[in-house]
Amino acid sequence: MALFATFHFYGVGNSGCGEDFIVRRLASVELCAGVGGLALGLERAGFDPLLLVDNDPHSCATLRTNRPAWRVVQADLRAFDVTEHPEVVGVDLMASGIPAAPFAAAGRQYGTADDRDLLGTVVALTERMTPRAILIETTPNLFTSVKFAETQKWLAVEFERMGYRWDHAILDARDFGVPQNRRSAFVVAFRQDVSAVFAWPVGEGEALTVGQVLRESMGGRGWAWVDEWAVKADRPAPTIVGGSRKHGGPDLGPTRTKKAWLELGVNASSLGNEVPGPDDTLGDSRQEMPKLTVGQVKLLQGLPEEWAVSGGKTASYRQVAQAVPPPVATAVGEQLAMALAVQADV
Repeated sequence: MALFATFHFYGVGNSGCGEDFIVRRLASVELCAGVGGLALGLERAGFDPLLLVDNDPHSCATLRTNRPAWRVVQADLRAFDVTEHPEVVGVDLMASGIPAAPFAAAGRQYGTADDRDLLGTVVALTERMTPRAILIETTPNLFTSVKFAETQKWLAVEFERMGYRWDHAILDARDFGVPQNRRSAFVVAFRQDVSAVFAWPVGEGEALTVGQVLRESMGGRGWAWVDEWAVKADRPAPTIVGGSRKHGGPDLGPTRTKKAWLELGVNASSLGNEVPGPDDTLGDSRQEMPKLTVGQVKLLQGLPEEWAVSGGKTASYRQVAQAVPPPVATAVGEQLAMALAVQADV
């Protein structure tokens, strides 16, 4: 029996903006699933994963803990064999949040020469799976830097060769209810035989601030200065970065990012094990400012408080820092679900 659900669509499409639509739940496959931010957002938008693939044991444990019914495969994506999973061929959506480091402005920008790059692998798997639609999340730098002009051309040629029409957009998570300035590039593609009409989502409302989102948790142990701190932290967070396996322990980013956190009253040199207590003070020096816990970073990424993350502090932070914020994934996913469902009913 078909499953149906009601969703609110944020973008402007043929059916109008701000209306409710009844759509069938759709099937997806996710590559580089990580902590599950993209999968959770797509689930809210009407997609149920047939399969999620990641090479990190902690990420796989996180997915299995939170969604025992999801089928999770721990594997190197380069060695993933589609013939062993015939159910994924022709799936409604193949989604992936590929590693950003090879193309990121903060990195060395080796691009496809970086041993962490999986863009080519995802494209090759697309050809084997032939999904109706594709969603790839990556760094905006892939499309804004002239350094990667050849990669952009290659991607266009590959999509055309495989019979997909495609588009990309750069979205900021702060426009979708995430308390963070986080710009991401999203690639959406449809198989040529899928006559779907897709519109990029448009964010609504004012951006939330760090103080608004973390005030309750920061005062959870009776910190007397929590209200003063929340007033100081009255802006969205800078982009949460870090967590690379080539990086050291968990902190909130490079020097420039740490300075931005300092202006918000946060010591970003490392993560804390707990929030401040009743005897802690608040001053202007880094040492007198609170450190964020992994749980608080999770909230700044738009992940649910109850979403359990497996592993120690470094492993947990790595997963959270690399997450696709679920509210953004939901906004894009709703537009995909509407396009695919409307096309299926034609």
